[in-house]
Amino acid sequence: MNQDTRERTEPVLISDLQGDHSIQSVNGRIASIKESSNQNNNNNGINEFRTKSKKTFKNALPQILAVSAKNCLLLTYGMTLGLPTIAIPALYSNSVSNTTSVRHDDLLQLNKEQISWFSSINLICVPLGCMISGTITQPFGRKPSMIALTLPFILAWLLFHYASTVTELYLALALCGLCGGLLEAPVLTYVAEITEPHIRGVLAALSSTTVILGSISQFILGNFLHWRKIVLFNTIVPIVAFISLLFIPESPHWLITKGRIVEAEKSLCWLRGWVQPDAVQYELSMLSKSIALNEEKVRMKKNKKFYSFYLRRTFLLPYFIITASFFFASFGGTSTLQVYAVQIFETLGSPINGYTSTLVLGILQLMGGILGLLLIHWTGKRPLAIVSTLGSSLCFFVVSAYVFIKQYNAEIILNVNWIPLVFLNIAAFMSHVSIRLLPWMLIGEVYPPNIRGQASGASGSSSYIFSFIANKSYFMVLDCINLSGTFLLYAIVSLIGCLMLYTMMPETEGVPLEDIQNHFADKTKTFTMKIERSDKIKQKKMWSATNPALELDHTETHI
Repeated sequence: MNQDTRERTEPVLISDLQGDHSIQSVNGRIASIKESSNQNNNNNGINEFRTKSKKTFKNALPQILAVSAKNCLLLTYGMTLGLPTIAIPALYSNSVSNTTSVRHDDLLQLNKEQISWFSSINLICVPLGCMISGTITQPFGRKPSMIALTLPFILAWLLFHYASTVTELYLALALCGLCGGLLEAPVLTYVAEITEPHIRGVLAALSSTTVILGSISQFILGNFLHWRKIVLFNTIVPIVAFISLLFIPESPHWLITKGRIVEAEKSLCWLRGWVQPDAVQYELSMLSKSIALNEEKVRMKKNKKFYSFYLRRTFLLPYFIITASFFFASFGGTSTLQVYAVQIFETLGSPINGYTSTLVLGILQLMGGILGLLLIHWTGKRPLAIVSTLGSSLCFFVVSAYVFIKQYNAEIILNVNWIPLVFLNIAAFMSHVSIRLLPWMLIGEVYPPNIRGQASGASGSSSYIFSFIANKSYFMVLDCINLSGTFLLYAIVSLIGCLMLYTMMPETEGVPLEDIQNHFADKTKTFTMKIERSDKIKQKKMWSATNPALELDHTETHI
């Protein structure tokens, strides 16, 4: 995406213009706008009526349908994350599992080194896709990009099914990881751009919950089917995604940046409950005028380099908060707990089978994600994040104390061997209530539109890098500070995460995207947790006086 395109799509803040000499040309037109604003008082009354969003199920339904269509892609990606767990017992000839003889793969067997790559190559390729996601998908639009990505997923499942060599397996996994990374920008930004503020958080939270559901679906199917039959069954999901995506509209934000106003109006009519064009004129006008003002900013700052957008507070502060959230989510223990759950439960002497404990762990993770999904609209993101990190920290403290006592006086805890099973599962549940899902919800909200695609990809890649490092370093940490110290480290990291989010993360739930960007642009609000929302009535009366480019368009319809 070239410099002009980036600058045209970035919303302009009043503070950005105040220090520029070109503001004189803007202020020179204020007088005439004031006169016209007096003549438009009656029309403003109509616009005031239009700003009152109707929070009914009919209005929310098309947004739910659009999000569900793109979630079919995320379900497919979640399946790729869960597949190695059920395929490794059949592919690893040295496995001692009793089920290996039943699901033994006669066509292909891997050695220990090949298995290690088979279980991790997906994570290596995801960040690459994340980094280039915004750059590749931005020119084509959110919807076409998502439709195009269904095809390589279908190819990957077919490669898995017919794979007769290690190379084919690696290629299929690499393709899944790359496509999973490429999904980041179009999927996350699409949700943020099509949804209304009061349901944005809930619908954004569905993304991570859907990925978890995809992984669990593989664990369930693995109890009944051979892994090659499962991957053939999995091809149904991207096919359904392809068909579903054909019927949803493109993001109106993206269409407006491309000057396709008529299509943007039709998209808004569909997304706001299949309404008539006059019902979306206010929202369309505000979006269009925001983009139009950016053209003025292009002329003011035409010598700015593209990287200057990444040196502003509107990128740096949100990026820090999101990256830190990913760090605490990965190094707070729940990432390694999920990967090494069977070994950890068996080491701690779980009263039930390690594989059964792992299945319970996965179910509780899904339940935690669903609970967070249900609560976020009522509580907001901030309280859930604090409770999630603090709860996980307390659980790991308890398990650390249990392991420490067991090392020196096992008789004390002889009759309470249920403690690690219960508290580790609670930790997994608490982490998925918020901290594991929080950064994915924030990605689509906090970045300016002109860098949202690239910033989303860069932020998403950090999650997989942190998870890869945390999982790879698990045995090294275990050898250095033993199991008790490892759990204590997880507890401390989670506690630090709780304090950081309490200090620096503002509440974005139900807040318009422009208000979020204005908040991060203001230096005085770094440690202010409440974002000030624009008063719509005051906004209509004052914006034309301060910025003539934001005078409302009273056109009946563009269709």
